Amino acid sequence: MPDGITIFGFKIYFYGILIMLGALAATWVAAYRAEHEYGINGEEAWDILPWALIGGIIGARVWHILTPPASMVEQGITTVYYLTHPLEMLNLRNGGLGIPGAVVGGFIAVWIFVRRRGESIGTWVDIIVPGLALAQAIGRWGNFFNQEVYGSPTSLPWKLFIAPGKRMPEFSETAYYHPLFFYEFIWNMLNAIFLVWIARRLRHVLRRGDLFLIYAMFYSFGRFFLEYLRLDPSPVAGANANQVLMAIIFVGSALGLFLRHRLIQNEPLSMPEQLPAQGAVVSSTQEA
Repeated sequence: MPDGITIFGFKIYFYGILIMLGALAATWVAAYRAEHEYGINGEEAWDILPWALIGGIIGARVWHILTPPASMVEQGITTVYYLTHPLEMLNLRNGGLGIPGAVVGGFIAVWIFVRRRGESIGTWVDIIVPGLALAQAIGRWGNFFNQEVYGSPTSLPWKLFIAPGKRMPEFSETAYYHPLFFYEFIWNMLNAIFLVWIARRLRHVLRRGDLFLIYAMFYSFGRFFLEYLRLDPSPVAGANANQVLMAIIFVGSALGLFLRHRLIQNEPLSMPEQLPAQGAVVSSTQEA
């Protein structure tokens, strides 16, 4: 299966194309929601895009460096290897991006951008997260073209064929696997749809930042259980680092959502109760 196209001797991988398509789709969704649901100039979402991309890529790479998968550790490509070969940290063409790090890095970058403009980070993350879940869903198809992020062997009707060169050594004679990337695609799409639905259904209840916490709960819950199918986890101190992190995120987000509604009564609503007149836009610091 081809994993990219070559133009003038330079190979462009489908994975990278899909990552960019996901980022553009996410920004379009954020711009639409900002303007039509929050009364904020949608152009601000496009201003955030470069910051979120750079922060997301840096965060994704750092997470991979700190938690390389078991198959790479067996080849001697460990965190120590990266620290002693600093140029390899920058070699993204050999793969190595972690979704948890991308979300954290992107969040930090957006926080810096929003703070510099004196706007509400809670409002902006609520605007962004449905598109973020959509971007994650689109990006997972890059794993399909790379023949990676597949699960344990299976004979189910929707089994995924993996070429011999892409199989792990201990499964060299096994041809079919769970399409783990596709399971994550479905879960992320459900997350995006659920976030849009709940934002509109509970607009008079949700506080700033609630939608982000709901996104984190939904994603981490599904990812935790999907990790059981992963053949190539990221071990740290004998534990699956991604799975441990997902458990922490789920519990932390659920507790945060519960406490802020029990203890904080004056936090502004996530979405304004009434939008400005048609054609008018406001800063996110001016919302109710």
